[in-house]
Amino acid sequence: MTQATIFALSSGQPPSGVAVIRVSGPATCEALTAMLGSVPPVRQASLRTIRRRNGDMLDQGLVLYFAGPHSFTGEDCAELQVHGSRAVVNAIVGELAQLGLRQAEAGEFARRAFEHGRLDLVEVEGLSDLVSAETEMQRRLALETGMGALSALYHGWAERLTYARAMIEAELDFADEEDAPASAAVLVEKDLGKLLAEMTAAVSSGKSAEIVRDGFKVAIIGAPNAGKSSLLNAMAKREVAIVTDVAGTTRDILTVDLDLDGYLVKLYDTAGLREATDVVEQEGIRRARQAALNADLVLQLTDIDSQPEQYDLSGIVLQIGTKADLHAERDGYDICLSSATGQGLDQLHQAIVEKARDSWQLGEFAGKHRHLEFIQASSILIENAIQEPRLELKADSLRAAGDMLGRITGRVDVEDLLDVIFSKFCIGK
Repeated sequence: MTQATIFALSSGQPPSGVAVIRVSGPATCEALTAMLGSVPPVRQASLRTIRRRNGDMLDQGLVLYFAGPHSFTGEDCAELQVHGSRAVVNAIVGELAQLGLRQAEAGEFARRAFEHGRLDLVEVEGLSDLVSAETEMQRRLALETGMGALSALYHGWAERLTYARAMIEAELDFADEEDAPASAAVLVEKDLGKLLAEMTAAVSSGKSAEIVRDGFKVAIIGAPNAGKSSLLNAMAKREVAIVTDVAGTTRDILTVDLDLDGYLVKLYDTAGLREATDVVEQEGIRRARQAALNADLVLQLTDIDSQPEQYDLSGIVLQIGTKADLHAERDGYDICLSSATGQGLDQLHQAIVEKARDSWQLGEFAGKHRHLEFIQASSILIENAIQEPRLELKADSLRAAGDMLGRITGRVDVEDLLDVIFSKFCIGK
């Protein structure tokens, strides 16, 4: 079945200095001929006048033509770089529709790239992350995922499973032959053990990359009037939370996203921890404790002039003394600061960045949660294969383990995943 030729605005919404309209499909050349008079040379930017079929001029801009399969989608593809007014864009896409082309759906260009073998699913996910990256570390992580390194790791693991399975099946098929290999189980068991260790290590470090993608969660906790909301406002550099002298002003969790030295940091202001009788405040305190449990870092705030409270906290906790502009600094705190004067805020900023940096370093495993689930499933099957004495069952476990890895990159049937993955793209990608 011949695919429809699709088009979409691939740049930002107008008005803008330049708008890029992407076209892909078998009728690309026909559409270019109708609107330009001829098809531009392959992979050469050509300044062309873009017209309606009746000859009326629509705009003048640069046009690039990419012949399939050597294009992003793997099929004939073109990009029209035109002036970015709404009127120009609407006129050109209207003419494309009149020529019989169809408006692309979200992620349809990337999906065609996958279907034509130009990208695997891991590279598609990396591309999606790159498009949506808001911080420097998210950009770097997306490149680690989408530029082929992670796919190469998964393909390498799959090839080792295929080799192990081939050796075992050779022993099954040629057991009576003089040139049959020595015991396959002995030959492959050592490498399977190494492979299992590599995959286990990847799973154990997998949460680190997700912290970079989703944000390093920092919960601010402490007694009422310890300065939690003031600190949130000071770090956000705007009035996010209401600050008063009345204890218990904050009832729910307030969240601010910060870009600290390239890391996405999610800062949570929580209700003051104390014994409360008000049902609303009790719920706020429950949520505050839950936020502390889920956080990657907890900032426990205490008025320097007060005795620090003892809370049942797990994970990494920094003891922060507040209101340093009103009281002399005391020992027992990791950092003493004043939200009013800014004293100690740079030190806190650096401490948070260091903790975030410890979570993931460039070059470390960058797999997503979806990948980890399949790696874990594959690991269990490999372990079964190592322990299984019967060669036919050992080979079957390795085949299933390879299929699990293939689901990460899309080499086996993953139809149920495709709609979810590609729906995250914007129109035009």
